Amino acid sequence: MSQPKAIPERSQIPEEFTWNTADLYPTDQAWREDFSRLQGEIPKLSSYTGRLGESAELLYEYVTLEQETGERLIKLMDYAQRRSDEDTRAPEYQDMVGKITTQYVAFSQATAFEVPEVLRIPQETLEQFYAQKPELELYRRYFRIIQRRREHTLSDSEEKLLAGVGELAQAPDDIFSKLSDADLTFPDAVDSQGRRHPLSNGSYTLLMSSEDRALRRSAFENLYAVYGGVKNTLAATLSAQVKQLQFFASARRYPSALAASLDGTHVPEAVYHNLIATVRANLDKMHRYVRLRKKLLGVDELHMYDVYAPMVSGVDGEIPYEEAKKAVLQAVAPLGGAYQAIIREGMEHRWIDVYENVGKRSGGYMSGSLVHPYILLNYQGDLDSMFTLAHELGHAVHSYLSNRHQPTVYRDYVIFVAEVASTCNEALLMEYLLKNTTDKRRRAWLINHFLEQFKGTLYRQTMFAEFELRMGELSAQGETLTAELLSREYKALNEAYFGPDMVSDEQIALEWSRIPHFYYNYYVFQYATGYSAAIALSRRILNEGESAVKDYLEFLSGGCSKDPIDLLKGAGVDMASPQPIQEALDLFDALLDEMEHLIG
Repeated sequence: MSQPKAIPERSQIPEEFTWNTADLYPTDQAWREDFSRLQGEIPKLSSYTGRLGESAELLYEYVTLEQETGERLIKLMDYAQRRSDEDTRAPEYQDMVGKITTQYVAFSQATAFEVPEVLRIPQETLEQFYAQKPELELYRRYFRIIQRRREHTLSDSEEKLLAGVGELAQAPDDIFSKLSDADLTFPDAVDSQGRRHPLSNGSYTLLMSSEDRALRRSAFENLYAVYGGVKNTLAATLSAQVKQLQFFASARRYPSALAASLDGTHVPEAVYHNLIATVRANLDKMHRYVRLRKKLLGVDELHMYDVYAPMVSGVDGEIPYEEAKKAVLQAVAPLGGAYQAIIREGMEHRWIDVYENVGKRSGGYMSGSLVHPYILLNYQGDLDSMFTLAHELGHAVHSYLSNRHQPTVYRDYVIFVAEVASTCNEALLMEYLLKNTTDKRRRAWLINHFLEQFKGTLYRQTMFAEFELRMGELSAQGETLTAELLSREYKALNEAYFGPDMVSDEQIALEWSRIPHFYYNYYVFQYATGYSAAIALSRRILNEGESAVKDYLEFLSGGCSKDPIDLLKGAGVDMASPQPIQEALDLFDALLDEMEHLIG
């Protein structure tokens, strides 16, 4: 591991490694001026209340205004959130996020009448409208989706009331983010030589992948000591998140929060339960991995702070950002020159905010802005960071193509397919690296990373999904989600997934307290389903070439123009079946075989 470095202030990061928010608005003042225009536009929407069924022309006027206003709202939020994430301590951008969030609520309130009114328009009247105003044909699928929500749609006044509490519903996520990213500070981690290493949410993963076991243990214990100090606050925050999801599900007459969440993306509940069941049936492979890890690390006891340590030592793992860029660009060559050109555009024209700075939001993400995607990284110069770059660029190309090939109403792809493009990029990167590696030890090092992807995405995210499901079930049964209960349930899951050869340290019971995705509304299972789909797609692309690439690019350009299961079927993967998940788990098993052969 390189010598520890102090985390720089934002002003110390060279401009070329920061994203260019001026592509959204050149100045904060320009943002404020557009914000004022938005405030004037939103009230116009409510003037259509009670009138949508009057004529085809009026209905078209409304949906056009609604889409245009929505685009302005998204652009304003993009800028405010990107600036806030640069330094979560900055009060001026916290204020901007607060202001635009309030306008989101106002927009929801102003358009709350839409769904109930569209539902009251007879189908034969809609057919007449399509004939009278051919431009409305664009919205046929949109209106059909609304019709599918009939039994979960309330009266006008009830819809307006639910829209009005939308801002309150965001509070648990906001509180968690401010506490975890801005307010909590951590003691330095100390290595075996007594050297101190700055510890943050951003640096934690790098420290945990160190070959220095004393450093890993120190980082692990120091991080969870801090989270443990606020565990009751975080339990109350997470409980509020679960309860608000249940409130909205119950208000809309869904049997559960899970049912409400999946209905929003038209994914059958069986897909969620099928994932958990398939992975549960293959825990023996995960337990085999844990035994191999214990053997290769040469430890008497394998602890949770050993989970990210490299199983293969003696390999130079430092990867500068420029090297990572080149590797990712070459890895996606099987997807064609046009795909590569989009990635090159992002790399050269400041779509990416590369390095960690004090106060910056932790982790990584992509925001699919209409001007162009924005990518947040906290690049740490290692293999994980390179794969994160590939991952977020996959998201970026997906958004870029959907934004350019779909009209506003169908641009946003649903969450269920969101992780497919990102993990397909990762799979192609791994294939590229393995193909170009002849050194036996380096190959084993790369396979170690591939195994880590399976462990971290297919197994770990499914464990998270099972925890989310359990939280929802317990809360629905009237249980209070205390820190003690959450820790007990989480630790039991951890023990089941990692098996008897892993010491489930006391601190790991608190891991629930630091996972931001538990505030994303049953999101995490899609990492696992997406990874399974991506493995299948990457192999089809490499094996079948042009025809598979054509299908895949059509999928990336599809937005939400079809239901997600159908979009994936068009690309060659049936996620309604356990087959892609089982095939991915079988590949994990084969990789374990190769790793054992290489290491001996």
